[in-house]
Amino acid sequence: MINIEELKFDEKGLIPAIVVDADTKKVLTLAYMNKESLGITMEKGLTCFWSRSRQELWLKGETSGNYQHVVSITADCDKDALVVMVKPDGPACHLGTTSCFENPVWESDEIAAWSLEGLMELIKGRKTEKKEGSYTTYLFEKGIDKMLKKVGEESTEVIIAAKDNDKKETIYEIADLTYHVMVMMIEMGISLEDIHNELASRHVIDHKVKQEKMTS
Repeated sequence: MINIEELKFDEKGLIPAIVVDADTKKVLTLAYMNKESLGITMEKGLTCFWSRSRQELWLKGETSGNYQHVVSITADCDKDALVVMVKPDGPACHLGTTSCFENPVWESDEIAAWSLEGLMELIKGRKTEKKEGSYTTYLFEKGIDKMLKKVGEESTEVIIAAKDNDKKETIYEIADLTYHVMVMMIEMGISLEDIHNELASRHVIDHKVKQEKMTS
């Protein structure tokens, strides 16, 4: 651990703080801290910044309720910038979006980024804007019963592949199952965040149980 005094604040006494969601690793915002706000952040475990426009301390969430619970703070190699990992209570942006970085400027056609979130958006698009010949659109047209049938079939395929100890085939079938489950999720209005939050709550419960066993 380094001391705050080792950090290099600029001529205005500020240091940039890149705030990142500890779970999704999504960049939420870029703000600035001075020594006082950094101290408050470490003391309270909540992000506190220095507002350059208002020229005052700003505890994130104090008025909106969208607090950011700090997991860790890491300085870069030059000690003149910080990465603050947080668990947010709500949107980071004053516009109500999860992240302040929501405006694409450029993206490589050759090195396309892939994510479950992106796949969910693609699947959702096939429901709202039906595309002729699309298998996903076909599933939405057939409805929940067809989706559930496919989830059942793909679950069986996963079991068979795993029982045969065929790793490659099991991965293939898990991918198929995941896709059909995601289609079902869109149909039912279930988001990846809903699943993430459920799993996170189980992790907290499990952690508490482990602690109780260690102290009993």
